[in-house]
Amino acid sequence: MTAKSVIIGGGTGFIGKHLGELLSSKGYDIMNVARMPASKNISWSTIEASGLPKDTSAVVNCAGQQFMDFTKSWTPGFKQNVQNSRIYTTKALATAINKAQDKPKVFVLVTGVGAYEPSNVNKYDESSPTTGTDFFSRLVVEWEKAAQVDPPVRLVIIRSGAVLGRWGGMIKNMFLPFFLGFGGPIGDGKQYLPWIHIDDLTRLINFAIENENVKGVLNGVSPNVITNEEFTKSFAKALGRPAFIPVPEAILNFALHPERAMIMTKGQHVIPKRVLEYGFKYRYENINDACKEFAHLFPKKNV
Repeated sequence: MTAKSVIIGGGTGFIGKHLGELLSSKGYDIMNVARMPASKNISWSTIEASGLPKDTSAVVNCAGQQFMDFTKSWTPGFKQNVQNSRIYTTKALATAINKAQDKPKVFVLVTGVGAYEPSNVNKYDESSPTTGTDFFSRLVVEWEKAAQVDPPVRLVIIRSGAVLGRWGGMIKNMFLPFFLGFGGPIGDGKQYLPWIHIDDLTRLINFAIENENVKGVLNGVSPNVITNEEFTKSFAKALGRPAFIPVPEAILNFALHPERAMIMTKGQHVIPKRVLEYGFKYRYENINDACKEFAHLFPKKNV
């Protein structure tokens, strides 16, 4: 590994892949920790048995079973997998960092704004408490607790909102219905939708790696707070499609299970106070600009 080398847990997923491309373009040597073998991949069992590769300068974890994978039923087993895939991988990387003689400078963990209790009234920044009252807030509390790294390693926890980009996350799930004109708000659409464009999230991770004064919790969300209804209008407009067909909350609760559906039916008003204080500049601060970027049916080359 080179002096500018980064280990990415979950590097073959939606966030990890984009992050790897960005860091590679900036001259970093990337190694993914993944389940599938490949030339730039190492396994989780190798990390546990042999520790970090020599000269690792930064470690990022964005691994975890996709909980919005609608092909999977919300069973106790699947929930356990959602939980273990986040906590186990975070703990494995934190342990490897703590055991390393030549320690990396920083450990960046990507978690979620599910840490904050859904509310139409409360407004959250990075100093707001996490309650641990529902499945996702309990998960985030345990997940972040697993990231125990010893000084002098900096720990940065990025609580990400919905990550918006054409080829993953929520846009991948809803692109076709919206493209065909069957899109619409979820429930009454008044719930807040904390969001961030995939390019801004990966740039924020890069920012955290390269700025030695950055540490602690950052809210990985756009400073432009919107509701589900505002997102629906913006995405439909960017596609040039109508979006008048609301998705009743009861249908989502039935189809996905209320515990999982709440990610879409409930929301939080989250602002990135510390991110802005550190001077990070967003590329897609406005939802209209973000929607224009990913409202395309076929691939287009990233600039």
